Amino acid sequence: MTNMKLISWNVNGIRAALKKGFLDFVKKEDPDVLCIQETKAHPDQVDLVLDKYPHHFWNSAEKKGYSGTAVFSKVKPSSVMYGMAIEEHDAEGRVLTLEYDEFFLVNVYTPNSKRELLRLSYRKKWDDDFRKFVKGLENKKPVIICGDLNVAHKEIDLKNPKSNMTTATKPGNAGFSDTERLGMTKHLEAGLIDTFRYFYPNKEHEYSWWSYMFNARANNVGWRIDYFLVSKVLEKKLKDAFILQEVMGSDHCPVGILLKK
Repeated sequence: MTNMKLISWNVNGIRAALKKGFLDFVKKEDPDVLCIQETKAHPDQVDLVLDKYPHHFWNSAEKKGYSGTAVFSKVKPSSVMYGMAIEEHDAEGRVLTLEYDEFFLVNVYTPNSKRELLRLSYRKKWDDDFRKFVKGLENKKPVIICGDLNVAHKEIDLKNPKSNMTTATKPGNAGFSDTERLGMTKHLEAGLIDTFRYFYPNKEHEYSWWSYMFNARANNVGWRIDYFLVSKVLEKKLKDAFILQEVMGSDHCPVGILLKK
């Protein structure tokens, strides 16, 4: 029995990634579906040849050079949805949903709460609205969510939890505040599985994002903020989950899952 391979990668600019081995990566890994975030481009700005992927879908931000998602698929989806049909959330191209026979695939680039948590209240509303959107899809068929969720859920998911967490004297840093972590907890309590922790509950030092500062990647001072979450009903189809930390070309690395066909 062959497996279906799904990969997600925040490329931090697809045009930059194309100059850093993106096509070689796709050829080597050969996923059935590739989801990318932070494209920072509209499709007419990108010369992208992926012969094995006839189905390309882009949800670009209205603002040029910012945010955006895209999916490249070997298999034709039966439908495609752009955004969540919520006006305040949909201008930045952050959600792209493809419907396949057995599941919905939701590619998401969750908003960052920014320095000093300036966007935290918006982020909380986003998480709540996104969860409702996903549960609405689940009324029809199971859901696979992938992308940059911009939160490290547990202390094991980042190198320096103590200096980033919420305490009595500080609100915490973006990506590890109590509010954001609770948002992820609520996603899981709503019936979603964090696939990497499903297979590797105690595996340490496995990260998907590193700051460009302070030689963070070379020293593996990172955060696991990129995920595959799946509906509980898909548990029996999970074969493996992985993080490709050796793949360069962005401040994030790709993550993925294998599903039993």
